[in-house]
Amino acid sequence: MTAQPSSDAQEIGEREAFGHRARQLRIEKGWTLAELAERSGLAISTISKAERGVIALTYDRLSSLAAGLGVDMSAFFSDSGESFAKGSFAVARKGEFERQETTHYVYEMLFPEVWNKSMLPMMGTLKARELHEFEEFVRHPGQEFLTVMEGAVTVHLEGREPVRLEAGDSIYFDSARGHLYASNGDEDARILVVCTA
Repeated sequence: MTAQPSSDAQEIGEREAFGHRARQLRIEKGWTLAELAERSGLAISTISKAERGVIALTYDRLSSLAAGLGVDMSAFFSDSGESFAKGSFAVARKGEFERQETTHYVYEMLFPEVWNKSMLPMMGTLKARELHEFEEFVRHPGQEFLTVMEGAVTVHLEGREPVRLEAGDSIYFDSARGHLYASNGDEDARILVVCTA
């Protein structure tokens, strides 16, 4: 994959490929949409739209879907992978990632071929947006680290004052607390995020 921004057609193709793989994983389990909805905590309509490539899932919903299916999150991007073994290592060269684009974020999932990682590293782009365009806070189990590589970012944490970060600044927090990242100003921001699995 390339790190260049995709056209609308590429984005649709990525969503459709993701949806096909998610549907395949559900069918391999022999489950209906309703059964997966019950196991994942996601709405039937959300899963159906994701499987049809109509929407891209945010990280928290992607995590819930993987947990509901009992699969590594990397299984959405590759039908095979090797579990990370003690003493092993992996290298990701520039441009080697699996892309997931949502309305507000472009995730670059690093090491998709390495399954059962203790943490999920991602680079990404925060699209320049106003906060009021976000529908709700994101929350998921685990801990989260973010560092700003380019631009400026405001991190909104539920029940706390917003935290403004400049290039080189970092934050570490409990991912179960509702959170949102927003690019400051008219420019996109580049970030590195690591979540515990």
